[in-house]
Amino acid sequence: MLDKQIRELAQGKNFAAFTTILPGGQPMSHVMWVDADDDHLLINTEVHRQKYLNISQDPRVTVTVIDSANPYHYGEVRGKVVEKVTGPEARAHIDDLAHKYTGHPYDPKMIGSERVILRILPERQRVNG
Repeated sequence: MLDKQIRELAQGKNFAAFTTILPGGQPMSHVMWVDADDDHLLINTEVHRQKYLNISQDPRVTVTVIDSANPYHYGEVRGKVVEKVTGPEARAHIDDLAHKYTGHPYDPKMIGSERVILRILPERQRVNG
């Protein structure tokens, strides 16, 4: 189960650092919009992106959600992508995220390939602050 404080951070208007592992073994991080359900952190991306290609080869990830009101308060999840959700659910989810972060729907001109929700199951969780 996802830690309650981390879930609240992820469901708020807070950004996350999403780290995946490149094919050569180097880590790669991106600042991302983030969401959560009861058990998982949720990252929405596209299937042509390097981060998606990375998790397709190695599902281990780290997500650090940083409190926008106090950057010393954050939650870190180390875990694995256990599910990839595409189709209408992923497309609707990016609109939900866009509304949360910008107040507007996601610009369809920004979509270069199929949207996908990455469901991340925590293996290690930590809250600071």
